[in-house]
Amino acid sequence: MGEEPRRLNPLRSAPNLLTLLRMCLAPFLVAAILEEHYALSFGLFLAAGITDALDGTLARLLKQRSTFGAYLDPVADKLLLSTLFLVLLHEGLMPVTVTVLVFGRDVGILLVSALLYAAVGRREFHPSIWGKANTLAQIAAVSAVLLEKVTPDWYWVEAFRTVALDATIALTIISGLHYAWTVSRRSGAPAANGVTPNKPPA
Repeated sequence: MGEEPRRLNPLRSAPNLLTLLRMCLAPFLVAAILEEHYALSFGLFLAAGITDALDGTLARLLKQRSTFGAYLDPVADKLLLSTLFLVLLHEGLMPVTVTVLVFGRDVGILLVSALLYAAVGRREFHPSIWGKANTLAQIAAVSAVLLEKVTPDWYWVEAFRTVALDATIALTIISGLHYAWTVSRRSGAPAANGVTPNKPPA
């Protein structure tokens, strides 16, 4: 009998290490913002964005995709972005409306997912293009808010901030409605054989 293939420890794969690194950056970003080191906070957020781009690329190139990584990546994104929206709101840099909409959507999705899990078991809801666009808009909004504090005299940064915040509001509403429509359409369908993981939507 041949040797059984070695199972890769998901915590030691390069893509998941990058995702964990992104999660570890959150407290340093919070500290930098609270101490008004906006150039540093912008640099750290940029580094977090680079790790976000690299982890998916490495997962494909190294063929290290895993269920653990599929869950960990969106959790890391939500943890980082949600924390930054709260801290920026606390500092008076993020509009209340934007923050309430972002948190309301995420909490609503979590509640619906929990109810579906309790009622019919796990279902697979792939991230939609609207959800991905919403995440990109949130990243742009945080970047613009921080960059405006670094370069307050640059007119284009102020315009970029306005566009990013408006896009975040619009895409948060659209992606939330799309998720609700997807759930209502698919929740009545029978679960597939061999229940698949319910990957968190973007």
